[in-house]
Amino acid sequence: MNGKASTTTTTSAGTARASGKGRKAAMPRLTYLIANLDRILRRELTAALAPLGLTLSQFTALSVLEARGEASNAQLAERSFITPQSANEVISVMVSRNWIGREPDPNHGRIVVLRLTDEGRDVLRQGMKAVQVVEDRMLGDVDAQGANAARVSLERFVSNLRQS
Repeated sequence: MNGKASTTTTTSAGTARASGKGRKAAMPRLTYLIANLDRILRRELTAALAPLGLTLSQFTALSVLEARGEASNAQLAERSFITPQSANEVISVMVSRNWIGREPDPNHGRIVVLRLTDEGRDVLRQGMKAVQVVEDRMLGDVDAQGANAARVSLERFVSNLRQS
């Protein structure tokens, strides 16, 4: 060895950099990569859904309703990653477009149950096609096994953070 110690520093971008002789390429932190992917996906999905007159929040809410069958305003907000105030705005627009219907909950007079309409299912199907195009681009040459491994890892990350 030449007597010079190599040290590692972390940059604001969350990358670990080696200094000194034998410098290695920067390796971004996993959290940084996930956040960067989130920003890019939001931009790409927003652009893909816009020609359908559909926002990302509306698409997410429609997807949640399709998966659950029904939901209250509060449940829809939580599962769509938006605030209850934002959910009220999103829901109002979707009701006015006849994408979802509102009915009083038969078991609780103060709760309103939201359900997809046939028109909502149609717009959701169109949105799914647009989202699939973005997902296919994202996956590029990643094979099914690699995509499944990423899915399993991401699900584990979510589970780990929810447990703590």
